[in-house]
Amino acid sequence: MTSVHDVAAYILSKLGPTSAMKLEKLVYYSQVWALVWDSKPLFSARIEAWASGPVVPALYYRHRGQFEVKTWSGNPQNLKPQERQTIDAVVKFYGDKTPFWLSELTHRERPWLEARRNLAPGERGKEEITLASMVEYYSGL
Repeated sequence: MTSVHDVAAYILSKLGPTSAMKLEKLVYYSQVWALVWDSKPLFSARIEAWASGPVVPALYYRHRGQFEVKTWSGNPQNLKPQERQTIDAVVKFYGDKTPFWLSELTHRERPWLEARRNLAPGERGKEEITLASMVEYYSGL
């Protein structure tokens, strides 16, 4: 299976330097649409419902403290052609959106809302956004 770091590196190879928040959201939507379109997860890393939206801790702890991410140590060559097509479609649709817009979008969607249902707005949390909740919600769109 492709690693989340391969996905992040591929996204940066397509977009160039981008904000850490935007990278997190594009990786999230890449996982979402791989689940829906390809019927399998793109990567195995956990996604959590943080106050700012979906976050992959494995990515966060590498880019922590950086506003803009320029490079990533992952190997885009590990992606299969179908995985590249999925990510390309995500980047084409979401890539020109601002980090704030992407964060706000995730805040209106059920997987993030359900994972945070027992938390106050802005409260820190590490609740997982499950693959099942992503498939259920996004398959219906």
